[in-house]
Parts: sequence; C-alpha cells; structure tokens
Amino acid sequence: MSDNIKQDVNHMAIGAGKFNIPMPPTFTDKLAQRQYEKQRLAAGFRAFALHQFDEGLAGHITLRDCIDQDTFWVNPLGIHFSMIKASDLVRIDHQGKIIEGAHAVNNAAFAIHSRVHMARPDVNAVAHAHTKYGRAFSALGELLKPISQDACMFYENHGLFETFTGVVAQKDEGDLIAQALGEHSAVILQNHGLITVGSSVDAAVANFILMDSCCQSQLLAQAAGPLTLIDHDIALKTKAANGSDLVTWGNFQPLYTMLHASDPSFLA
Repeated sequence: MSDNIKQDVNHMAIGAGKFNIPMPPTFTDKLAQRQYEKQRLAAGFRAFALHQFDEGLAGHITLRDCIDQDTFWVNPLGIHFSMIKASDLVRIDHQGKIIEGAHAVNNAAFAIHSRVHMARPDVNAVAHAHTKYGRAFSALGELLKPISQDACMFYENHGLFETFTGVVAQKDEGDLIAQALGEHSAVILQNHGLITVGSSVDAAVANFILMDSCCQSQLLAQAAGPLTLIDHDIALKTKAANGSDLVTWGNFQPLYTMLHASDPSFLA
C-alpha cells in the first residue's frame, strides 16, 4: 500500500489498521476486470434512477474499456436507468462504431464522452445528466462557491462551459466541453447540466451525486441571504482531503451496497 493510500485510509477511518476497510479490487484477469467494471457501470445507472437523474432519453455514464482503451461502454438508448443490466451495455469506439451490444446509442453521449475520454487518458468514467438542481444552477453561468465542506471538493476543481447551441451532436462541441473541463473533476454546462469524471465509475457517479447536491445547497443558501465563504487555503486543504481517487471511490460504496441488497439484477 502506497503512502498516499495509507494517508487516505487513515483520513477516512479510525481503526484502519485493525478492521477491514473497503478498497478497490485489483485484477490479473482482464476479462474478469471488464465484467466487474461493467457491473459497477450498471449500478451507476441504478444510482442515477434512485436520485431521479433520468429525464427521458437524456443522461449517460461511460466507462473506458480496460482491454481496448480506445473504446468505452455506455448505456443503451431507450432503456430506463432503473432497468439497465451489465449485459445491456454497448461498447463504442471514438469514431462512433458500435463494437459490442444490441442497442443504439445516444448521439450526444458519443459526441461528448468520446472527446472527454480522448482528452483525458487519466479518466476512466464520465457521468452526465439533466438534473433539476444541475439545470437550475447551470442557468446562473457561474462556478460553485466554497460554502461547505462538500462544496470544497469542487473548489478550483471544476470548469464552466459557457456556450449553449442546442443539443450536442457534433464532436467539435465535445472537444470544447473537454477543454472547459481541463484537468478538473467536473464541468458545468451553462443552460444544460453537469458533467463529472473519475478514475472509476464509482468515483464519477459519487462525484456527480455530490455536485448536484452542492448545486441545490448553494441555490438554497443564496436565496436566503449573503453567502459566507470558506477561506481559500482551508478550501484547498479540504479538497485535498476529500478529493482523492480512494475517497471519491469510497463515497459510492455505501450506495452500491444498498443497491445490491435491494435489487442485484444489474449484475446480469
């Protein structure tokens, strides 16, 4: 275990040296890894459904394939998030060719996600949806402010894409979104919604759920009165503690456990 991971584990829990702490699995069999990661992606859609991030045909989560890394897995068009199983997922390449799967794919999912995956080789998963609070906050045309511990996760860690030209259908607009994302963990699409990324599906989905909640919190707080912001240095320190790959992965684990206990059909 690296020093950075030890530090993250000690940050998360007292008794980490005595009790088992959930950790991301490691694989020697790439086919086993692919199946595991597809199941986590299917669980991500169940999590989106649980949070009502499921507006019609909008919304998509993608996962870079661990074997052919110039391809990614995405949800099939027209299947409700609450019903998606690992076997329903579609694998597509960066040119828009379907490699595996028996369903069509949302064109916006390809136009946006393919360009983010190409621009960010460190990113393995990308999450996007048109949520109530994400849409409302995006209409302000501004970044989230450090008004809480949770919001500090995104302090100097998200971008703003200020151009809305309608439904994203062209790869060049996907390139502009990837530029606005930069090296951050998220980007607000003005008049549109939110995108989050992560080194795992677990992290990208957990980041998305948290970001949408932070949008709601700021909308509520600024409607009530002037905001009190967290100091710059404290906000950066808090982001460093809460924004690591391990901690963001860990944020998804309680939700995954609940989803698996209530309906494990996504594994199929």
